[in-house]
Amino acid sequence: MGLLEDKGRARLFYKYLSKVYDEINPFVWNEAMRDEALEWLGVEAGDRVLDVGCGTGFGTEGLRQYTDDVHGLDQSVHQMERAFERFGKHDEVNFYRGDAERLPFADDSFDAVWSSGSIEYWPNPVDGLAEIRRVAKPGSTVLVVGPDYPNSKLMQKVADAIMLFYDEAEADRMFEEAGFASYEHHIQQAKPGSPKAITTVATVPEE
Repeated sequence: MGLLEDKGRARLFYKYLSKVYDEINPFVWNEAMRDEALEWLGVEAGDRVLDVGCGTGFGTEGLRQYTDDVHGLDQSVHQMERAFERFGKHDEVNFYRGDAERLPFADDSFDAVWSSGSIEYWPNPVDGLAEIRRVAKPGSTVLVVGPDYPNSKLMQKVADAIMLFYDEAEADRMFEEAGFASYEHHIQQAKPGSPKAITTVATVPEE
């Protein structure tokens, strides 16, 4: 388990990163990548959508372009304070402080679920994916963005020491164990040489 796959350490990390997160994030996950992923998610007007690990609200902001019924959850109060600056605490988005592995929502609550830049911090990512499947309606679409596993042996050692990085084979295993049968992976990159993201678009099984 990587250093930041501990919830307490991750909260402390984001206490400080939150101050500069929106300035650093575009080098890894920019608007063009987000907008491409939003097209894959296929949110429609009126859909009730959950953003798991919403952070400062960058993904949430994209979701708001498609529907007014957006709900954001994060464990870091410092990240969420930046999101409040964008949307207000209750004005445009419904925010919740909570754990991705224990979502505080009823079964079949959402028409779509989005999660970008969060799974890499979950100690038990399969549990988090299973929770996402639980709260999403049967037949709905789920989209999860995480860091793609690097090719370099040196960078692999660095990645393994920090947090979860995974390739398509590992993504297959996690989504299958979480109960998904239909999914596809896309590799996204801000520019040549920058870190790559692995974006999985999955369909929640019909009951």
